[in-house]
Amino acid sequence: MNRVRDVLPGACLIFAVACSPSNQAQKPSRSLAKIEESGTLVVLTRNAPTTWYIGRDEEPTGPEHDMVEAFAAHLGVKVEYKTKETIKAIIEGVESGEGDLAAGGLTITEERTSKFRFGPPYQEVTQQVVCRRDNVQPEDIGDLIGLKIQVIAASSYTERLRELKEKYPKLAWTETDEKDTEQLLHDVWRRKIDCTIADSNIVDINRRYFPELIAPLNLSKAESLGWMMSYERGDLQNAIEDWFGDYRESGQLAQLQEKYYGFFEVFDYVDIRKYIRRIDTRFPPYRSYFKQAAAKYKLPYTLLAAQGYQESHWQANASSPTGVRGIMMLTQPTARAMGVTNRLDPKQSIFGGAKYLARIRGRLPEEVKEPDRTWLALAAYNVGHAHLRDAQQLALTQGRNPNLWSDINEILPLLSDKRYYTKLEYGYARGTEPVRYVQRIREYRLVLEKKLK
Repeated sequence: MNRVRDVLPGACLIFAVACSPSNQAQKPSRSLAKIEESGTLVVLTRNAPTTWYIGRDEEPTGPEHDMVEAFAAHLGVKVEYKTKETIKAIIEGVESGEGDLAAGGLTITEERTSKFRFGPPYQEVTQQVVCRRDNVQPEDIGDLIGLKIQVIAASSYTERLRELKEKYPKLAWTETDEKDTEQLLHDVWRRKIDCTIADSNIVDINRRYFPELIAPLNLSKAESLGWMMSYERGDLQNAIEDWFGDYRESGQLAQLQEKYYGFFEVFDYVDIRKYIRRIDTRFPPYRSYFKQAAAKYKLPYTLLAAQGYQESHWQANASSPTGVRGIMMLTQPTARAMGVTNRLDPKQSIFGGAKYLARIRGRLPEEVKEPDRTWLALAAYNVGHAHLRDAQQLALTQGRNPNLWSDINEILPLLSDKRYYTKLEYGYARGTEPVRYVQRIREYRLVLEKKLK
């Protein structure tokens, strides 16, 4: 049973003083010299898709994980991760000296900066009120009065709510220190509570799993996320700042943002809801074919299945006016080259599409590493390998990296701009289309993996 506190009118100031971590003496944390001497950086984080989690290859991954690993490599040390279930537990861990720093999607707030140090801001988010579209849709702060709202304790959300309470005395909510934001979003989806509050990056990801969730109201302006450490650790803060400048200027931060958030630009409620339904109805007959083809051609199974949905919505008899047909929408020449005799045969189509994608991926230069290698191959599957080469050449002239998807996805739309395509070997192409194609496949893959779990 959750330990939930009711925040009552008039009690906010008392709560802020009595429950604030600043009223507990902080245990001395390790100096930077001690960290380097030990060879280990102890990092407090939480298990969530926006921070640290075990990926499909059963290895740790996540935005915070990747940045921490880069910083640790800069220091020449390894990382020991300690996962906490709540933001409150992370903050208490920093306070007690349990970890050297906290990398858990923590917002840099005025209250927190009075007690702790933060590294440089690495991402901007907005606090959003999240409800279920067929339940309530508040349009302003006044509409929140009387709703059943629950948020995580000791969070930036509670700080903001306390500020709003001064203007809206009847505003009330409950706080829990046993659930994280993702669990509260699930509670909203299950109609156990009316609304919760979450950062926009968390909302973007979870709406793919629970498409009925909406964010009708922003509760704050853009706020920054940063790594937290004890106030006495100016040496560690300086080291992070020195490293981060190069990390950002080298483009690694932009690559990380694209890797984890680059396909969340557009959310189509109707499409995603229909897709989730079709995973149950249309996907099962073809599931084994996708698995077998993926294994044969050394492709991720869920990626191939997601591509099949993007191509045809898993319809074996799909066709288009341009002459492509079947689940993987192969052209006649491509089908012939891949040994496909009947494009409407689902097994042949899936194996043919997998073979073609694997062939494209194999033709890319060795300098192109994963996951960029897969994203570029998918783009070429959609727009053609010749146009992809044009985009890579154009990237070079623009001072961009032709081997990074984060650069190529900005160059591809230029293939439909007369100022550029008239100077390219293969000319005009609908360059925005492959960008959207890759984004949708990545989105479909994410939802499929969550659904299959």
